[in-house]
Amino acid sequence: MSRKKAGPLLTESLELATMARRFYVQGRSKLEIAEEFGVSRFKVARLLDTARETGLVRVEFDLPAPLDVELSDEVRRAYGLRRALVLERAAAKEPREVVRKKVGTLAAHLLEEIARPTDVIGLSWARSVNAMTEAIRTLPRCPIVQLCGVQAGMDMRGRSVETVSRVTSVSGGDAYPIFGPLVLPDRRTTEILRHQPGIAETFGQFGKLTKAVVSIGAWLPGESTVYDALDEAERAAIAARGATAEVAARLFDASGNALSTGLAHHVLAISTEELLAVPEVIAIGYSAPKAAAVDAVLRSGMVSTLITDAAAAVPLLELAEKRPLSE
Repeated sequence: MSRKKAGPLLTESLELATMARRFYVQGRSKLEIAEEFGVSRFKVARLLDTARETGLVRVEFDLPAPLDVELSDEVRRAYGLRRALVLERAAAKEPREVVRKKVGTLAAHLLEEIARPTDVIGLSWARSVNAMTEAIRTLPRCPIVQLCGVQAGMDMRGRSVETVSRVTSVSGGDAYPIFGPLVLPDRRTTEILRHQPGIAETFGQFGKLTKAVVSIGAWLPGESTVYDALDEAERAAIAARGATAEVAARLFDASGNALSTGLAHHVLAISTEELLAVPEVIAIGYSAPKAAAVDAVLRSGMVSTLITDAAAAVPLLELAEKRPLSE
């Protein structure tokens, strides 16, 4: 009676395991392994594939953060980014405030890792950026610059001035806050406040920025601090102009083009041109409703690093496939 072959025999398994150990543990090349075992390097490649497929060899990633490696790499390549950090898929089932805390923590770890004493760091206000500042434990001594005014109606701990203050308490560097509202009633009031000594000093730092952390907002209810600060008529008028995304009170259409609207003249915020000139911009944009907005901002060329979640990354990749950036 013949025996049904269920998988590699003991001797075959031992050979597979030995080859795999040479390749994965000892760092030997496929050619070196082929010469040792008297087979072709193509056979070695096939056997290593077999070792993976049968479960004899399992590759695991012990990352210091809960990242989806595959999605991170796909998003990075699709948009030509320096980095993309995509929160693991399991987070999709968690409440939004939990996801916000996790993406904020990712941003904190990244900023702690890449910040240098020579940097001038800008922060826009957003709940996700606020979550980042609460997770930061160490930074070199460098200036921290507020990129836009204070949103009305926020409690004191959540306001952008306090966000900047918390980060400078960690870094020990100079703080450049904006003690003024984000949205102002008219252009004249905006110009008067921009020339106030303290605010003018902060605006003078925008051209010196080397890194900035911003949040991507969608032009939808509850998805943008600026959207929620305007009356219904102005929201509709801006939407009719094609607004899809907002970063630090600056608007972009679906193709990543900066939009010039009346809003630009009555907000206290860094200009689009100054944002685009920052060498390294870390953008936080997560959740499925923001996917189109994240796509739009990535098309602007502003962002070097995206921090997001799988809920946004999956539709984001679909948008990139429908309309590749190379077109």
